[in-house]
Amino acid sequence: MRDRVRVVVQGRGRRSWHARRAGLAGALWAAGELAVTVGVVVMLLVVHQVWWTNRQALSAAHEVVRELEGGGWPAGPEGEGQGEGTGAEEGPDAEASVGPSGGSGDSGSPGGAPAGNSGPRTVDPPPRASAYGILRIPRLGVAVPVAQGVDKRSVLDKGYAGHYVGTAQPGAEGNFALAGHRNTHGEPFRYINRLRAGDELIVDVRGKRYVYLVGQTLAETTERDTGVIAPVPRSAVTPGAGYSEPGAYITLTTCTPEYSSKYRLVVWGTLKR
Repeated sequence: MRDRVRVVVQGRGRRSWHARRAGLAGALWAAGELAVTVGVVVMLLVVHQVWWTNRQALSAAHEVVRELEGGGWPAGPEGEGQGEGTGAEEGPDAEASVGPSGGSGDSGSPGGAPAGNSGPRTVDPPPRASAYGILRIPRLGVAVPVAQGVDKRSVLDKGYAGHYVGTAQPGAEGNFALAGHRNTHGEPFRYINRLRAGDELIVDVRGKRYVYLVGQTLAETTERDTGVIAPVPRSAVTPGAGYSEPGAYITLTTCTPEYSSKYRLVVWGTLKR
């Protein structure tokens, strides 16, 4: 009788051990499935952000370029002789402020455009977020719409180059300053670090063409270095970077390093006379 009791107790112990083992295996399996599911979701988000947004924005931007090339120019500035915009715009997102997100973000720009540049104002600037010109960068094979303002959602995320409100119009004395995404959302400024002195930056506005020649590049500056988009562009952070004499300038700004909005990359050019 005593032996039987001992056998029954041992049998229950084995069943309990097997049950615990099965429960642990089930928990590990569930955790593994959850990890795989989360990984797939994250991967899809990355694919959407890095690939799909590029595809969408790039396709839409190319369509706008084709429309403008076909004569679909909106009412807006005609270039030379244009004065300043309607005032300073709020500092944009991480790629859109040099005191910018990119991100697209992606898209950097200094935080707040400087007011004022030379030249009489003869025509009102185009509406905010409206594409009114085309920036062409032959070395990079880029043709991107130019729109007024550097708002992320309504301008930069569409794959446009955003014109800092308060800076000069194309062809005018002062600084025609632009921001664009380096990564995602069409990433029109992704490779502007490859530009060299003498490369052309071409701006088409309502049938008029303005050709600028790259003069200087600032590989890295802070997002608050608003001097880079001043009427006479000159870095307030890096001594000697920029210009000291009035003229007709163009400035391209974006985020750096890639897939980061920590610093800003700047390319300057001067109008070819």
